[in-house]
Amino acid sequence: MIAPQFNTEMEFFMDPQRCIGCHACEMACAECETNGQLPMITVDYVKRATSPQTVMQICMHCEDPACAKVCPADAIVKDEFGVVMSANTSRCVGCSNCVLACPFGVPKKVELSDLMMKCNMCYDRTSVGKRPMCATVCPSGALWYGTREKLERLRPNSTPINTFVFGKQEVKTKVHYMMPKGSTKLVVD
Repeated sequence: MIAPQFNTEMEFFMDPQRCIGCHACEMACAECETNGQLPMITVDYVKRATSPQTVMQICMHCEDPACAKVCPADAIVKDEFGVVMSANTSRCVGCSNCVLACPFGVPKKVELSDLMMKCNMCYDRTSVGKRPMCATVCPSGALWYGTREKLERLRPNSTPINTFVFGKQEVKTKVHYMMPKGSTKLVVD
């Protein structure tokens, strides 16, 4: 087995303004052997009847993952690099607590296997210095994996955010959401 070489300078960025709805990320993710040929990323239409705008949904890899906190079997863990893994198949009891707890609505319960699954940031690839599959195939750069320094050079008019507020709960994530510069302001009461 290859020892993990996770490069902590590499970060994952999502830019909804660049998503063209091609679904290449879903197809690439489904090809991953660890997913059982199911995509762990989804591309949805915002208002399909009136707009072509799409939005990607992927695990945000929370600093304090609600999915792991509510798991009664300790099947979901966050590794030392901040990657929140899919449920351990030998421990998951299929209760769906994680599905209900996630503020981003990401985990999926795969009924056939009675198991929770979600993006693990292509850990088999990123732990050996490669980019996640979805980021390698995204033609518009809506999904991007690299250093913050390079991203700032490539996209000077965008701001990466990784702090989200749900009611009174503040959630910090490993994955960054790109927004137009000056369009966001964190307000916590």
